[in-house]
Amino acid sequence: MPAAAQRGLWPEAQDTCTSLGLMLTVVLSVALARGLLRRHVHGPAAHAFVLEGLATFQLCFCTHELQLMGEQEPGHPTWPLTLTYFFSLVHGLTLAGTSSNPCGVMMQLLLGEMAPEAGAARLLAQLVAALGSRYCVGALWGLGLTGYHVGERSLACRNPIHVDLPKAVVVEAICSFIFHSVLLHCQEVRAKLRIHMLAALITFLVYAGGSLTGAIFNPALALSLHFKCFDEAFLQFFIVYWLAPSLGILLMILTFSLFLPWLYNNHTPNKKE
Repeated sequence: MPAAAQRGLWPEAQDTCTSLGLMLTVVLSVALARGLLRRHVHGPAAHAFVLEGLATFQLCFCTHELQLMGEQEPGHPTWPLTLTYFFSLVHGLTLAGTSSNPCGVMMQLLLGEMAPEAGAARLLAQLVAALGSRYCVGALWGLGLTGYHVGERSLACRNPIHVDLPKAVVVEAICSFIFHSVLLHCQEVRAKLRIHMLAALITFLVYAGGSLTGAIFNPALALSLHFKCFDEAFLQFFIVYWLAPSLGILLMILTFSLFLPWLYNNHTPNKKE
């Protein structure tokens, strides 16, 4: 390869390494904070609130960065999908005991696995952390650490919905239905295998629905990624990214409790575990 071409590739590789370094720094910082939390915070309510906030912050921050990296080469999705799988594994390994997703809290509430007060506290933690991660990302991008880090970019609305409203609702509802169905019914699977299964499923859903709606199926993450769009087209984004995933949860529980009760009953004895 000519030296000029190598010099042209080096800035891109440097930018990629910087982005990966930022994400891994956040992951390590959150892991450190979780360790300190276990030692110094003993109240169960405060402990759960802070854990959920830290987990949501990590998920949102890394997804902001992954989305930005994926936009640099839209014609070559293999690299972004590989990173999606890798960081889904990282989140699964480092954020045990949290959902980082209001739909996950909703599922636990509907199944009777969580008290309403605890659910409300976790939802609040998720929303605060989602917005906090957005402003943190904007501040970091404003430093211009890479060629594509621009502070103003985080404030712009980049509409990820490329289909009409009914199709967008169906896509997000189906993604939520599939993901949480697998999450609910693979609790007996060994932890190491379960994390790989969920990471592969997330990667598949992003591949299948990413070009249609972004395949987010997480209201807190959607709010963090597209806050400006919620401001400009609130009703559309509320329906697609809040109501549709919640509808997927409701349909999932109704499906398994009414039409596949043997699967639902296999899960109910584990509620108390």
